[in-house]
Amino acid sequence: MLSCGDSPRVSRRAFAIGIAGAVTGTLSGVGTGELGAMQVTTIASEESGDEGWIDAHTHVWTSDIKQYPLAKSFSAASMQPASFTPEELFLHTKPAGVQRIVLIQMSYYGFDNAYMLDMMAKYPGTFGGVAIVNHDDPRVAETMKDLATKGVRGFRLYPPEMGRRSWLEDAGMARLWTAAGEQDLAVCLLINPTDLSLTAKMCERFPDTRVVVDHFARIGVSGRIDDEQIAQLCSLARFRQTYVKVSAFYALGKKSPPYDDLIPMIRRLYDAFGPERLMWASDNPYQVQPPHRYIDSLSLVRDRLSFLSASERRHLLRDTAKRVFFAA
Repeated sequence: MLSCGDSPRVSRRAFAIGIAGAVTGTLSGVGTGELGAMQVTTIASEESGDEGWIDAHTHVWTSDIKQYPLAKSFSAASMQPASFTPEELFLHTKPAGVQRIVLIQMSYYGFDNAYMLDMMAKYPGTFGGVAIVNHDDPRVAETMKDLATKGVRGFRLYPPEMGRRSWLEDAGMARLWTAAGEQDLAVCLLINPTDLSLTAKMCERFPDTRVVVDHFARIGVSGRIDDEQIAQLCSLARFRQTYVKVSAFYALGKKSPPYDDLIPMIRRLYDAFGPERLMWASDNPYQVQPPHRYIDSLSLVRDRLSFLSASERRHLLRDTAKRVFFAA
């Protein structure tokens, strides 16, 4: 899976090491340290109510590669950390008052969404899903419809790699975007700032298709928050079906808690899209690699955005993701 700092030419492992230091073994030490600091107490704000918050972007995978084989381009050594199961995830989310989570299919498994779907079935009502499908498959629309019956509400797309067809010229991509619009599903874009103009053209071509831009379109991954890139991202607000994930703080700007340097960018997106089209997400497990902690990601939105009203905060922390990725 290509996360905030990855591109089709940058490996997940290289990115994780570059951002957070070498990652080895399991997450047991990370979970223990974070929970110990919180004294294993619930830190959820009263504003979350009985529903709790929703984390709109997390990956899970298992070390059991016999039951869940990896795609040909990956091996057990590719998985960093070695596993991140729902049970490991819950060590971080439950104390923070996060009750529902949107799972993003992990690229380790290619187009085989089995592990994600099995975890959604194992914990009914807890997970929404964003799958990966082969847009070159002539039956991609039927595949999307079938996955939607299992709780999948979105489909992850990557920017076209060098030498490949542009989205605008790709008949399979047109089928996917059309099917998403007809079936009230989302296309979830892991893109770079250089892909924003292409995204705008696709939004123009498919105005009824819901579009979710992951991780601020990775603005700031270089360490610099570029005003022109923010303006280009904000310009997508003119398309009523476009949303942005306020997420992956560990990888952007100064890449250091409490992430206050990202607040001006969030404010500009708030002014452009309004709170109803923004959603908070962690991008776990990468948000919980030391020195980063899950609670620091949540706290930026919950506690540090003074321009939000209580109801607007609920949109970012729950209501927008609920509307896009959950049936109820």
